[in-house]
Amino acid sequence: MKIMHYLEILSTAISVISLIIVVYGAIIAFCAFLRNEARRITGQYSFTATRELRADLGTYLLLGLEFLIASDILKTVLEPGLNELAILGGIVVLRTVLSIFLNKEIRELQAQKETD
Repeated sequence: MKIMHYLEILSTAISVISLIIVVYGAIIAFCAFLRNEARRITGQYSFTATRELRADLGTYLLLGLEFLIASDILKTVLEPGLNELAILGGIVVLRTVLSIFLNKEIRELQAQKETD
C-alpha cells in the first residue's frame, strides 16, 4: 500500500509541474504580446511576431499537456475507472488536435521565413 501512496504523490507532483509549465508559458507569451503591442506606437508592430508568439505558447501548452497525460496515466493505474479513462482520453485528443495545428503553424512560419 505504501507504493500506492507514493504514486499518488508523484501523480500530484507531475500535475503541479504541468500547471507550472502552462502558467510559465502564458506569462512569457503575455510579456512578448505586450512588447509587440508596444511596438505599434513606434510603427514596428509585426504580425509575424504575433504568429511566432502563438506557436511558442502552443509549445508550452503541449509540453504541459504531456505532463498532464503522464499524471493522468498514473491516476488511471491507481484508480481504474471510466471517469479517469474518459479524462485521459479527452486530454490525449486535445493534445493531438493542438499538436496538429501547432505543427501546421510552425511549417507556415518556416516557409514564410524562407521566402523573406
